[in-house]
Amino acid sequence: MSNQTVAERGAQTSGAAKKIKVIVTMPAYNAAKTLIKTWKEIDKDLVNEIILVDDCSKDDTVAVASSLPIKVIRHPHNVGYGGNQKTGYAEALRDGADVVIMLHPDYQYDPLKIPEMVAPIVRGEADIVLGSRFLGGGALKGGMPMYKFVANRFLTTCQNWVLGTNISEFHTGYRAYSRQFLETVPFLRNSLAFVFDAEILCQAAYFGFRIAEIGVETRYFAEASSINFWNSVKYGLGVLNTLVKFVGAKAGLIKCDLFRP
Repeated sequence: MSNQTVAERGAQTSGAAKKIKVIVTMPAYNAAKTLIKTWKEIDKDLVNEIILVDDCSKDDTVAVASSLPIKVIRHPHNVGYGGNQKTGYAEALRDGADVVIMLHPDYQYDPLKIPEMVAPIVRGEADIVLGSRFLGGGALKGGMPMYKFVANRFLTTCQNWVLGTNISEFHTGYRAYSRQFLETVPFLRNSLAFVFDAEILCQAAYFGFRIAEIGVETRYFAEASSINFWNSVKYGLGVLNTLVKFVGAKAGLIKCDLFRP
């Protein structure tokens, strides 16, 4: 394979000369069975570093990760999905990332899509890129449960209406962020739970960052991570609560740390 860097590839399409450092962060919990398969499909010519943050898994995730040429960080206790992301993003910024990709190590999202995730940021067209399961209609074909499909459509409609956006999916776990974005939004104040994902996109809208999307296929199978029904309900209520905070902060009616620079 070519040793061409992502910056050089981006320069061919955008004229950019700046070298770009791309770091993949993997928020891991019980991913021992799928980690190697995920790692093998990451473009090592494009990605400069891979950071796995293990949220106190009960399986051999840390042992498997330690056998690979990646950086492994282990939480001594389970802090939650949002807390896992905070650790990963902070470490990536410390390591000099210009673009940070969140890729789940459960092989649910296609690692081969990483170049497409990076490209809009390298070209200066976006600050965030979301891998949408709904562009191309792949969500149900990939096995998404119907109740999650309906809830996703309802919440995404509410979010677009409140935030003034036109995004096909807010709830994907496949994301790319620019360094400028992560250094600007106060993501360390966000929830430790799953609603972190909704909060950071509300912050993107609040601070005026540009969001792009690409279509991705997903796989639903026994080893793929997924929140259960009641946690899904809790997540949905958290999304709606975040929208209320956004409206209040935007109107100057409340002071909310999520939207304080």
